[in-house]
Amino acid sequence: MKVLVVEDEMLLAMELQWEIEAAGHTVVGQAASGAQAMELLGTSPPEFAFVDIQLQDGPTGIDFGRALAERGIPYVFVSGNIKKLPPDFAGALGAIEKPYTMNGIANALEYISAVVAGDQDRLPPASLVLAADYIQINSTNSI
Repeated sequence: MKVLVVEDEMLLAMELQWEIEAAGHTVVGQAASGAQAMELLGTSPPEFAFVDIQLQDGPTGIDFGRALAERGIPYVFVSGNIKKLPPDFAGALGAIEKPYTMNGIANALEYISAVVAGDQDRLPPASLVLAADYIQINSTNSI
């Protein structure tokens, strides 16, 4: 699977790239800003993306996520505060909250790879909050 990493913290981006490649996937690029991400989307379209909310040019990860969703490219937010996500998760499959473990990323990547390949019967790992689950949990808690 061709994966794009959108993360402004260089060390985290490098660790994420290493984990993706160790799992047998290809990283088509890294972007630290929404503008860089949009450029890569045009030149090296991914099959999947990991997207941070807060990038070098502000909270542009959400806007970039919407651009991915409009193109039908699945993605997951990776963020220190998933409560900042809009209720619809901007079209993301879900979110992984920072700090995360490399094992958590590996499990999420395995699940995502299966889902992108069409296997809808897998159970998500604990490290991945699915958008529908998050919306359901928060609407239940607010009653």
